[in-house]
Formats: sequence, C-alpha cells, structure tokens
Amino acid sequence: MTPTVRAALWMIGSIASFSAMAVAGRELSGRYDTFEIMMYRSAFGVVVVLSLAAATGAWRQINTRNLGLQLLRNMAHFTGQNLWFLAVTLIPLAQVFAMEFTSPLWVVVLSIFLLGERLTATRAIAALMGFIGILIVARPDMGNLNLGIVAAASCAVFFALTNVLTKRLTRTQDITTILFYLTTTQLVFGLLTAGYDGDIALPDAASLPFLALVGVCGLLAHYCLTNALSLAPATVVVPIDFVRLPVIAIIGMLLYAEALDIWVFVGAGVIFAGNYLNLWFETRKPRAQTA
Repeated sequence: MTPTVRAALWMIGSIASFSAMAVAGRELSGRYDTFEIMMYRSAFGVVVVLSLAAATGAWRQINTRNLGLQLLRNMAHFTGQNLWFLAVTLIPLAQVFAMEFTSPLWVVVLSIFLLGERLTATRAIAALMGFIGILIVARPDMGNLNLGIVAAASCAVFFALTNVLTKRLTRTQDITTILFYLTTTQLVFGLLTAGYDGDIALPDAASLPFLALVGVCGLLAHYCLTNALSLAPATVVVPIDFVRLPVIAIIGMLLYAEALDIWVFVGAGVIFAGNYLNLWFETRKPRAQTA
C-alpha cells in the first residue's frame, strides 16, 4: 500500500470523525448549550489523553514551559470550537464546513503578524480568493446575514489563530504536552462558562452516546489528519479534506432535509482554489531555490 493510499485512508477517518461530530453537536443542542458540550468534550478528551500517555509512558514529557502561550492557544481554540458548535445548530452543515475551510487562508494573514512571515503576492491572492469565497457562500445582505453565518466565519479565524500558536508551540513542545494542556485547560474553561449560571445539564441515557462521540471524534479527527499529513504532501491531503463538504451536504439533506445550495459549492470551490494555489506555490519554492 503506497503512502498516498494510506494517507487517503487516514483522511476517510478524519472526514468521518468531523462529520460525526457535527451531527452529534446538532443532536445535543436541544438539551445542552455550546459551553456544556465543550465541557463534556474536554472531559472525554482528558480521559483519552491521560490514558494514552500513561499506557505509552509519554506522560513524562509533560512540562510547565510556555504556560502563557498554552493558555492563549487554548482560549483561541475554545472560542473557535464554541462558535463552530453554535453554527452547526443554526445554519446548514455544508455552509458551516465551507466557512471553516477558510481557516488556512486566515493562517496566511495571521502568520505575518505572529510568526514574522512575509506576505508574498501568491499568499495575498490566496487570501483574497478566500474572502471572495466567503462572500459567495454567505451572500451577506440585511435579510440573509445571521448569527449562524457570523459564528461560522468567526470560528475559522479562531481556528487559524490556534494553528499559528500551535506552530509556535511545536518549536519547544511535543504533541503529548500540547494535547494535555488542550484538554485540561478547556475542561476548566468549560466548567466556568457552563456553570456560571449555577445550572449544568447532566448526561442522560439518550445524550451520553452523543457526548462520547463528540469527545472521541474531536481527538480522532485531528489524529487522522496529522497522520495523513505525515504520509503525503499537503497538496494531496487538502483536496481529500474538501470531500467533507459534499459528504456533510448529503448528510444534512438526509438527516435534516437541508437543501443542496449550489452557491455553497461555488464559494467552497473558490476557497479551495485559494488554498490549493498557496499550497502548490509553497511546496514548490524549495525546489526552485535548490535548482
């Protein structure tokens, strides 16, 4: 089995996990608010991360360096994830995923300010294409702009900030430490935000499987994606990841009678083109410099 085929199989796992998490989040929205969903997701995540760390001995790698950066990174992720869960309850799932795909283009913008990277003409064009894609997907006007669209567009920015800060953390920290602080700090954030009113909805027999699904799939999706990127170039993995859009559109149609909006696919195509243009150029720069 070639590395590309193996990467594709990992991406099938990632696509299935992200899609399952979106469906579970919508199913839970009738009983739990987004803060409570995030609290339970983080609780399951803590159990999984600590169990794996104990089983592999990786817990020895956990340290207290860069706590400020860890906190900032996880606040960004917590905010983005809450906005994402809010969006999946308010607008069609395909629209949420299309907006989420602008996150890599926001990374281009944020990297200039946070990582000191240079803005090239290609990166500027890619970012502009992403913005045009957002306008096509959202088609904002006074009658169409709503909280769900704003939440979906905003979550992509916070996910991008999370990725940029993660890149900074990987310079000095291993994945076990990053995941440990991701789950534990977000569990604290979840407890504080979900319990601010003194009322936290407890799991029942009907919702517990969905809560477990959110917690496990949240970690599994990124684990599968990371493995895929380790086996194949991003220019191979990213097009596969965009399969999430038609998959979730079909799921939304079958489970929730959501209409298949052609403009969501057109906008997502523009966003994909911007992402792929940037990836294509960046992966070929080293070859040009060494030629």
